[in-house]
Amino acid sequence: MTNRGTRRGGRRGAAAAAASGENARKVDYHNLRNPFPPMSVFSDDEIANMHDTALRALEELGFKVLLPEAVAYYKAAGARVEDDMVFLGREIVEAAITSAPRSIVGRAGSREKDITLELGRLVFQPGAGAPHATDLVRGRRPGSAQDFREYTQIANHFDVFQMMSPSVEPQDVPTHLRHYFTTETVLMLTDKFPFVFARGTPQVMECFEMMRDFRGLDDAGFEAAPHCYTIINTNSPRTLDIPMAQGLIDFARAGQLSIVTPFTLMGAMAPITVAGAITLSHAEALASITLTQLARPGAPVCYGTFTSNVDMKSGAPAFGTPGHFQASVAAGQLARQVGLPWRSAAGSAANLNDVQAANENQMGLWGCLMAGATVVIHSAGWLEGGLSVSYEKLITDAEVLNMVAELCAGAQAGPDEIGYDNALSHVDPSGHFFAAPQTMARYDTAFYDPIVHDYANFGTWTDRGAEDINVRATRYWQDILEKDVRPDVDGDKLAALQDFIARRTEAGGAPPES
Repeated sequence: MTNRGTRRGGRRGAAAAAASGENARKVDYHNLRNPFPPMSVFSDDEIANMHDTALRALEELGFKVLLPEAVAYYKAAGARVEDDMVFLGREIVEAAITSAPRSIVGRAGSREKDITLELGRLVFQPGAGAPHATDLVRGRRPGSAQDFREYTQIANHFDVFQMMSPSVEPQDVPTHLRHYFTTETVLMLTDKFPFVFARGTPQVMECFEMMRDFRGLDDAGFEAAPHCYTIINTNSPRTLDIPMAQGLIDFARAGQLSIVTPFTLMGAMAPITVAGAITLSHAEALASITLTQLARPGAPVCYGTFTSNVDMKSGAPAFGTPGHFQASVAAGQLARQVGLPWRSAAGSAANLNDVQAANENQMGLWGCLMAGATVVIHSAGWLEGGLSVSYEKLITDAEVLNMVAELCAGAQAGPDEIGYDNALSHVDPSGHFFAAPQTMARYDTAFYDPIVHDYANFGTWTDRGAEDINVRATRYWQDILEKDVRPDVDGDKLAALQDFIARRTEAGGAPPES
């Protein structure tokens, strides 16, 4: 659901409202706070021991760092170094945790779309990084430039997605030019907080330059606050590769946001137990966060985890499992231990947008909500454990996120809501409240109005064509693309951006570093 009226759609069921396109029910799904008290899966003593064990692992077992520049930062801070193995003293880590900011304001294309990341806040990002796209019209296919553009427009439509994702890999765009295409797309088609891949310093610096100039900033203005973010994945167990280490340094130096996310699968790249896997993830996150603070004290950085289990019959990743849920809750306990805003994830291993996909995504989502996650990544659209994003699933998952956003507003219980004078006293025993003054005043604004869920009875639903939710979702995303709503863009800045891209393309682009 969106609060943008005619230009962004929205359905409230009444024929007049549909004709006018003006939604009487105004909501704000952008500035959300998690309304649920955070759960615990382990005791405070157990969490303290996991934290201490993670620090011990960094001290005694070490952390493999493949970028010499990163090794030099650790060594200069007092870490013991043996070739590419870094043995990180806990006092170095603790100093880094102290210097990392507790609250981060991400600057979007317009001030009303800025986001605040801190414990207690709630931000959603749609599914990201898939090599394939799929929908009911065109089927499953390698991700393309068209898919990237369309996915950006569909995600931008929903207020409940407060930050953009890299959606699918546009594989028909050469890798040395791909960062130009993705940056131009997000600057043209959305004014939300954008993503930039950390794929080597040359590409990152050009992305920063494009964003800086398009936002009308100088270097100091750009570096004063994060205007984009990246995801940094460690290579579990206990390895930080060259592009990821360089990304941590590049983003920190430029004052841009890194979300550090070890991807630890229980029984594969991590111990098979929740406690063991999250302890490893915690150690890797702390070592990576430390590098950002060594590169630039106070650099914006988010703690993160993406921990689930593998299917021990096939070795394939599984999501939305009890282990995934418990791991998110445990990670939340450790994030609160260090006091940093943090990222978790939903997602699904299902191959179709079916009931398994819905079950898995919601199980993972509720793990994030109960854990108190600040940012929920892969909250919508993800299938096959991240190998594809589904247009229909993006819509059906957004429906659920809208309902979660409704819960964030809380419920009121003042005299008008209790309704003694405007409801209870107006209805006799065995009567009904359809005509009560309270009902008449609120009938078109009281409840969440679904975008693709259908509450009609069987007979009415059959008369309408007996369409299942995927068919309705297909029609919904097609309508978004047909309307082609875009944010206002300064023509001169767009021309300058496109001129920069043309010149850099002619000069050979910038290949990603391996």
